Amino acid sequence: MDEGSLVAAGKKFGLSASMAGKYVSALEAELKVRLMHRSTRSLSLTEAGQAYYLRCRRILEEFGEANEEASDAGSTTRGLLRVAAPVTFGELHVGEVVARYLNDHPAVNVEVSLNDRFVNLQEAGIDVAIRIGRLPDSDLVARWLAPCQMVICASPAFLKREGTPGTPDELSRSPRLAFSEAVTVPQWKLVDKQQREHVIDGPLRLHANNMQTLVSAALAGVGIAYGPTFAFAQALKQRKLVPLLSDYKAAELSINAVYPSARYVPSKVRRFIDYWVEYFKEGPPWETR
Repeated sequence: MDEGSLVAAGKKFGLSASMAGKYVSALEAELKVRLMHRSTRSLSLTEAGQAYYLRCRRILEEFGEANEEASDAGSTTRGLLRVAAPVTFGELHVGEVVARYLNDHPAVNVEVSLNDRFVNLQEAGIDVAIRIGRLPDSDLVARWLAPCQMVICASPAFLKREGTPGTPDELSRSPRLAFSEAVTVPQWKLVDKQQREHVIDGPLRLHANNMQTLVSAALAGVGIAYGPTFAFAQALKQRKLVPLLSDYKAAELSINAVYPSARYVPSKVRRFIDYWVEYFKEGPPWETR
C-alpha cells in the first residue's frame, strides 16, 4: 500500500500489474482470506489485509535492522559521534569516558557539546546525550546509568557565623544559593522520617546558571547551596563544605544516556553507552572512589 496501486508496486519490483495481481490472488488463496478490495478505480485493504500488512512491515523492518546490526558487529566502529551533557557533569566526568572510548576506537571522532538546557537531539544532530533528572515523556530512548543524589551544604565558616539550620523552616530563613537552570528539580525539597514533604522557599541570595559558580560561592561562605553530589563531592570529602539536615532525605535523580530511536542504533552509539555502563558499574565514582 506504500506505492498506492498494484501498477506502481509492480513497477518497483519489476512486475507487470497483472503479475502483481496474480501474486496477491495466490497469497489470498493460500491464506484463505481476502486482503484487498479491488475495483477498476480504487484499491484498499480489508481489515484482515491491514493487520497482515502491518505485521509483515514490522517483520521486514526488523529483518533489515538485524542485517545492519550484524554488519556493524563485524566492522570497525567509525564516524563522528556527537555527544551532549550538562556543563558541570561534563567538565568533571565526560572527558574521562570519552578518552577511553577514543583510545579504543581510533576510527571514531567525538564532538562534545556541554549545555545545561535540554536540547532537541534530532534538531541539534546529537547522537547520544547524558541527562540528569526525571526525564519528561518523549520519543527518546533512555538507558539508566546511575542514581544522582541531591545535597544541601555550606562551609564551616558560614555555619560558624550564621548558625546551622536544624529544620526546613530555619533553612528557609537562611541565605540560599540556587541553580537557575534546574529542569526537573526547580524547588528545594526534603522528606522527613514520617515521609512528609517540606518545600524550602523564600528569597535567594544567589541565583546562577552555572553550578560551579554556586560551589565557589558556597566555599566562600556566601550561603547554603543545593545541588547534585557530583558537583560538591570534592569539597565535601575535604570538609570544605558540610552536608546539612541529614535527618531529612533530599531528592534522588537519575543519570541516563538518551538517544533518538529504539530502532537501529549505530555501533558507535551502542559502544559509547557501554563505556558509561562500565564507568558506573560500582556506583557513582564520586561516592565510591
